[in-house]
Amino acid sequence: MAIYVPILAIIFALHLIAFVFAVGAERRRSFAEVVPDQYDERTYCLYSTDASTVYGLSAFGLLLLSQVVVNGVTRCLCFGKGLVSATSSTTCAIFFFVFSWLSFLGAEACLLAGSAKNAYHTKYRGIFGGEDISCATLRKGVFAAGAALTLLSLVGSVFYYWAHSRADTGGWQKHRNEGVGMTEQPPEFGKV
Repeated sequence: MAIYVPILAIIFALHLIAFVFAVGAERRRSFAEVVPDQYDERTYCLYSTDASTVYGLSAFGLLLLSQVVVNGVTRCLCFGKGLVSATSSTTCAIFFFVFSWLSFLGAEACLLAGSAKNAYHTKYRGIFGGEDISCATLRKGVFAAGAALTLLSLVGSVFYYWAHSRADTGGWQKHRNEGVGMTEQPPEFGKV
């Protein structure tokens, strides 16, 4: 398997778009304020927009799709003629395979947990003038951690794909006697 540039472009694009969505989710987190109900003496939490939940889930889906593409193309490190031998490219491929999966799982956990926590809205929590009310909101930095781990997953996936390609092909191969065949004359025409 040789390095295929469109696959690298797809991996880069999906990871970078997921990174942008994760940063957007961090910037658009829900905020809440306690407001009194107009009909009785209870208070409730009024939340701002839920855009970060959508952004976080979009980043989650794009990152998952990118990981499926990388592992689909490389066949999840299970097959390949070069992966049987113990070379430095094989060792790099295994290292970056583990690195990409760990960063991928960390990013997915941050994005999914952040989206779920951001979508959680508390309702009525107290009597007006009584106990203090606490509106559940997402802590700052959860989506930012997901964005950082998305970039690490990008680095791990690209280097894994590169190392797997080198291990599978044995490095750069010089191709001989390939092409259109216009320079060599077949042996049956050389007899005159």
